[in-house]
Amino acid sequence: MENFIIFANRFVMVREQKYKAIVHFVEEQIVSGNYRIGDKIPSANSFKIRFGISRSSVFLALDELKSRGLIEAEPAIGYYVASDQVKIKEKVLLLFNEFTAFKENIYNAFMAEIGDAAIVDIVFHNYNRAVFETLLRGANGKYTSYILMPGKFTGIEGILSAVSGHVILADHFDRKLIGRYSSVGQDFEEDTYRALSTGLDKIRKYRRIILIQKSEKEPGERYCGIQRFCSENGFLSMLVPSVDGFEIRKGDLFITPEDRELVELLKKTTQMNMTSGMDFGVISYNDDSIKEILDGGISTLSTDFALMGRTLAGLVKDKSLHTVANPCKLTIRKSI
Repeated sequence: MENFIIFANRFVMVREQKYKAIVHFVEEQIVSGNYRIGDKIPSANSFKIRFGISRSSVFLALDELKSRGLIEAEPAIGYYVASDQVKIKEKVLLLFNEFTAFKENIYNAFMAEIGDAAIVDIVFHNYNRAVFETLLRGANGKYTSYILMPGKFTGIEGILSAVSGHVILADHFDRKLIGRYSSVGQDFEEDTYRALSTGLDKIRKYRRIILIQKSEKEPGERYCGIQRFCSENGFLSMLVPSVDGFEIRKGDLFITPEDRELVELLKKTTQMNMTSGMDFGVISYNDDSIKEILDGGISTLSTDFALMGRTLAGLVKDKSLHTVANPCKLTIRKSI
C-alpha cells in the first residue's frame, strides 16, 4: 500500500514493502465479502501486472497469505480463499500537520504499538486548511479511525461531525473540541507554567523571561503560561519574533520553540562573550539528542512524543471517549 505525504504543497510517496499491497488487497476483498471461502483469487501473473511488481514479490505476498491460513494452493487450479478470519480490523488515517523529527517519533511509536492490528496511511496538510479539509473529505468513509492534528484551525466542528468513523484528535487542536472526541494533546499554557515552576530555583537568578516565537503555526498559549509564571514570581515577560535586532542583557532568560532562533541566539551571545547558564539563560522547546550536547547542554521543555504515539494506538483500539493530557517536563541542563 502506498502512503501519500503532502510536504511543501507537493505529494511525496512513501512505500512499505511492495508485496504488502497484494496482502492488503486480498484482506480487503475477504472482509468486504467480494472473496468468499472457496473462491479462486487472481493468478500470480495477474497480480504481477496489476500491481507492477516482480514475480518474486508476488510470491512473498502469496506465501504470507498462505502462512496465515487465508489462502491455499491446489495444483493446476491455483490459489483459493481458505478462511475469512482476517485479523486486521482497523484501517487508520493519520492526518498530521507537518513532517518533523518529533512527528516521526509519534509515528514510529504508534506503528510499533499498533503492530499488525491495522493498516495505516499517513498524510500531511502542512498547515494548509484547504488541504486539510480536502484530504479529510476525500478519506471519509475509507477508514475506521481518523487521527487528526488540525493545529490552530478553528470552526472545524462541521467537517469533523461529517466523518464516518472514529475521530481522534492529537497534539495541538482547538480546546473547544475537548470532550467531543477522544484526544491526546498538550495543554501549552498549563504545561509551560507548570514546567517553569519546577525549575524556579534555577530560574530565580534571571530578571526578564523572553519568548522568541514568530511562526503562525506555533501555539500562542505558550506565552500565556510564561506570563502567569512571571506575574506570580516577579519576572518581566516579553514576546519577540526574533533575536535579530533585540538588545540582549545579562540576566535574560530566553525560551524558544524555533531551532533557527536558538542557533542565532547562541551565535550572538558568543560574539558578546556571554556564557549560557551564567550571563543569560536559554530553554528550548522539544527535546532531542542534539540539545543534550549543544553549547554544553540546552535545557528543554518538552512533551513525550513517543508516549503520545503509544497512547494514540491505544485510543484506536478503545472506542470509548477518552481525554488524555500528554505529560510535559522541564529538563535542566547547563544553559540555565
